[in-house]
Amino acid sequence: MILDDNPYRQVGTPRRGGLVCVADHASNYVPEGIPLGIARDLLNDHIAVDIGVNGVAERMARRHDVPAHLACVSRLVVDLHREEDHPNVVPTESDGHLIPGNIGADVEARLEKYYRPYHDALEKWLEAADPKLIISLHSFTPKMQNGDDDRPWEVALLYNEDDRAARHAIRLFGELGLNVGDNEPYSGKELNATMNRHAEAHGRYYCAIEVRQDLIATRAEQSRYAAMIADVCGRVALALD
Repeated sequence: MILDDNPYRQVGTPRRGGLVCVADHASNYVPEGIPLGIARDLLNDHIAVDIGVNGVAERMARRHDVPAHLACVSRLVVDLHREEDHPNVVPTESDGHLIPGNIGADVEARLEKYYRPYHDALEKWLEAADPKLIISLHSFTPKMQNGDDDRPWEVALLYNEDDRAARHAIRLFGELGLNVGDNEPYSGKELNATMNRHAEAHGRYYCAIEVRQDLIATRAEQSRYAAMIADVCGRVALALD
């Protein structure tokens, strides 16, 4: 649910020079008045929300001193991790599912009500926090319904032009015995909108982390990955000094 009509919420208080977490796809909430025209159970599918991310981010914020900026609206309403002019910022199809309610939608109205307040608040939050490292947290489905191969990676690091933090994280997750994707299962050269805007454009270090969704489906698994990500990213931040 959107709190106080805001498409975001913030958990924890950042400390200057610390770590923060950003989760653009943390919610499957669809506000009243936006009929998507899809089966209700699809709102629990990966097309509507990054499964497990909200739980991981909440635990990172409350237990590991990594404050979080979390989306409170589904990516099917407006995709906060796309540029404003991206053709799928209000998707009409996702992984083989038609989103009929978005065909002919008032894209500008959704940008104004949800997208811009989310990013404006994130910009101010990051300016005040001046973090050493931003963790952009997402999750990916083990297999797309459109026939793609299975995705073997357990975690992955995405990046566009700046891979300085990602290189350390790839190594550290690998040392924990994980199968780590390097710009897999999709490339940050193409899908890095939030970090392009709020990190790379300002010279801020970031780790765009993807976790496979079947590994963070339960609270216990979310706790495990929250601790692991907080620890690895804390060591990344030290390595960047």
